[in-house]
Amino acid sequence: MSHISGQRILLHKDVPMNDFHSLETIAIDDYLSRGGYKGLSKALGELNPGDIIEEVKKSGLRGRGGAGFPTGKKWELVAAASGDKKYLCCNASEGEPGTFKDRTLIRSNPHQLIEGIAIASYAIGAGKAYIYISEKYDREISILEKGLREAKERGYLGEKIPESEFSLNIEIKKCPDKYVAGEETAMMEVIEGRPAKPWQKPPYYPANKGLYGMPTLVNNTETLSNIPHIISNGGDWFSKIGSPKSPGTFIFTLTGDVKNPGIYELSPGTSLRELIYNYGKGLKNGMVFNAAFPGGPSNSPVTEAQLDTLLDFDSLKGIGSGLGSASVIILGDSTCIADTVLGFSRFFMEESCGQCPPCQMGTVKLFRLLQKIEDGNGDMNDLTNIENTCSFLKGQVVYCHLLKGAINSVEGAVKNFKDEFESHVHEKKCIYKAESTLIKT
Repeated sequence: MSHISGQRILLHKDVPMNDFHSLETIAIDDYLSRGGYKGLSKALGELNPGDIIEEVKKSGLRGRGGAGFPTGKKWELVAAASGDKKYLCCNASEGEPGTFKDRTLIRSNPHQLIEGIAIASYAIGAGKAYIYISEKYDREISILEKGLREAKERGYLGEKIPESEFSLNIEIKKCPDKYVAGEETAMMEVIEGRPAKPWQKPPYYPANKGLYGMPTLVNNTETLSNIPHIISNGGDWFSKIGSPKSPGTFIFTLTGDVKNPGIYELSPGTSLRELIYNYGKGLKNGMVFNAAFPGGPSNSPVTEAQLDTLLDFDSLKGIGSGLGSASVIILGDSTCIADTVLGFSRFFMEESCGQCPPCQMGTVKLFRLLQKIEDGNGDMNDLTNIENTCSFLKGQVVYCHLLKGAINSVEGAVKNFKDEFESHVHEKKCIYKAESTLIKT
């Protein structure tokens, strides 16, 4: 739901997209008629790479992939790094349950993404870029392939893009349908033809030694889709949208026990309560709100007392949760949070690549403890064991964020909803008819 008028076309329609499967794709002529590729023309014809980076820094755009790192700062690091070649990787792997925003952006407006990649590549000095996308996204891959052909035919990609000496080739790279494959260094491994295994960091980070040992910029689909609008309208324009510390809009995937699930583009000044009740139309089947995972399974759930928290990086961090990929999962009072977290725990256990022993063994232990409690065989010592295991695992050195995500959801659930876990222990059974809140893709 776009609240910004004018040239902004982050999403295709100015309505909630409950059924993103029905989206029609913007054709290149329609995109051009709305001001498409003007940002690229401006970048190549009026600005130098340093000017572009300064506009992005001025905009305050933060990465939409989960970490919220300042985008302009990341570009600056890659641009300043030494290397014979530089690369850009658009991460559209989207491997976490309950998030569909990247595929929605690709389905609705592929040229917006292509233009953003082209501008970013010019700014950092990359002549080759990759769109890294899940192998299961057949329709989105087909849309991207067509969009890349159209962009090249119109002169927006290829050798010496008109009015410049800049050349760019964008290649689609399919990735395994695995959560860990979306980690940025695992992505480098897949692109180079190896299994999806994250690197140990430090000493090497993609910004200084990434793809093929060269400086590499990694941004996700939503981040790059903002770039044409920032360059066309200016960084100051973008910085005034949303909140000072989290400018712009965010695309939220709202799923779970709500009447009106969907994809919503909203200001980060929006509260969780507003998202659920104004846009999600409240809870379905007469349920009462119980819990929400505002950043997907990798972040701690929040309680009813925290519903007025703003949906931005800093506000959610302040209450011990996180925005993550803005995948908001809602649980009503007849959905079992213990069973829900058990499902998340199973996901992380199965998705662990096995490279780091603390992750491999820790996720198994958490899952088994949760399974024991959900089956009605647990005792209070098991809850204490879960808490102690989470505390211990947080101090372990691992190569990626999978273990941290597994800890966050379990530890937060047991802390904020301990009475529900204790009822499983005392009742020796789950009192709910559990519904899965994991929306399948």
